Amino acid sequence: MKRLLYVLPALAFLVLAGVLFRSLVQPSPDVLPSALINQPAPRLEMPALDAATQGFGPHELKSGHVTVVNVFASWCVPCHSEAPVIATLANQKDFALYGLVQKDTSVKIRRFFAENGGNPFQRIALDSDGRASIEWGVYGVPETFVVDGHGIIRARIVGEITPDVLNGQLLPAIKAAQL
Repeated sequence: MKRLLYVLPALAFLVLAGVLFRSLVQPSPDVLPSALINQPAPRLEMPALDAATQGFGPHELKSGHVTVVNVFASWCVPCHSEAPVIATLANQKDFALYGLVQKDTSVKIRRFFAENGGNPFQRIALDSDGRASIEWGVYGVPETFVVDGHGIIRARIVGEITPDVLNGQLLPAIKAAQL
């Protein structure tokens, strides 16, 4: 009986240590997997935001250059925070920067651009009802996708693009997609 008093706590400790070690090895629960990684981008022709912009579709995403697609909206608080970081990408020459506006209007987006230093995107598509975002597997805004020159989604970043995310995730994903 005395032996059982020593063995049970040791056994409980081993079980608890195993559970804790397993949680260290598994991916973080806040990482949302995407079934679209290494799959073709959705074959959708998305309309332009307004007459001053161009939309995009499969043809533009397969045009031989890497494309970064940023899904955003004027009502999205993190989108306002990431706007200066996204603006730094506008001057890059080795990839195209496209915007996908989710459930918003062109008037509100133009105001968003005026408040955040201008339009950094080469093309902007409007997803007024959210259906295109569903096809892209978007859980919420902001989200950013890296599409290679053949129209294959190579990376997905959920959440705000901060300077750390830019340097640690987005720029390396762009570089990898160029290979």
